[in-house]
Amino acid sequence: MRNADHAALFRSLHAQGLLRLANAWDAGSARLIESLGAPAIATTSAGVAWSRGYADGDQLPIEHLLTATAEIARVIRVPLSVDVEGGYSDDPDVVAGNVLRLAELGVVGINLEDGAGAPAALCAKITRIKQTLAARGLDVYVNARTDVYLRGLAPAERRVHAVLGRAAQYRDAGADGLFVPGLVESGAIRDIAAGAGLPLNVMLRPSLPGLAELEALGVRRLSAGSDLAEAVFAHVGQLAGSFLQDGRAAAAPRMAYGEINALFGAR
Repeated sequence: MRNADHAALFRSLHAQGLLRLANAWDAGSARLIESLGAPAIATTSAGVAWSRGYADGDQLPIEHLLTATAEIARVIRVPLSVDVEGGYSDDPDVVAGNVLRLAELGVVGINLEDGAGAPAALCAKITRIKQTLAARGLDVYVNARTDVYLRGLAPAERRVHAVLGRAAQYRDAGADGLFVPGLVESGAIRDIAAGAGLPLNVMLRPSLPGLAELEALGVRRLSAGSDLAEAVFAHVGQLAGSFLQDGRAAAAPRMAYGEINALFGAR
């Protein structure tokens, strides 16, 4: 079974070393990233939303997410994890149903965030997701994202404590991993990695320690987040602006037409 095989592989990627996920936003970006040797593909909710013409922040209709996910799953052969933001509903049953539909498409991991909400709300969603999937014999790695750092939900000196408190609740609810975007300071990373009881995921930031140090601090997963999608928007904006101004495209690195086309040939 593809779900079982991919689910086991995806879990094993968090067991040791540092899993690097260069987040994709559509089938083309996912296939390109896979071709570069990525052991798994994860999506960025922002990039997926933008690619479908919506703002990030639970604005994307679930049907669009399901369509984008099916398109990605069709072209890759490695495990797929999908960022589902807050689950696109406040109702745990609806969220669980959304995740079940993703799992039936072959998804073996999700990111599910607390945002500005109470931890109990995310706990209820995680518990219901796990119950629903277990009843169908499906396994999905639930990466619980807490926005304590990203949104400044606690004073700086209390953030480690706040994250660990939420991590304990999310772990008890059934979460498999902990994602703390905005966390960059070495001491805080070490303390959270040691105390969370879950594999720690951090997000790429200029001030983040290097790969070797992150691994030594106990981090098991590093996500690019929306960074690649943002860079692509900037790059296309520069090229299109130049073309519209003088009929020429600005000098920039390019992949050849045939090289890109070959990514989507028979495999």
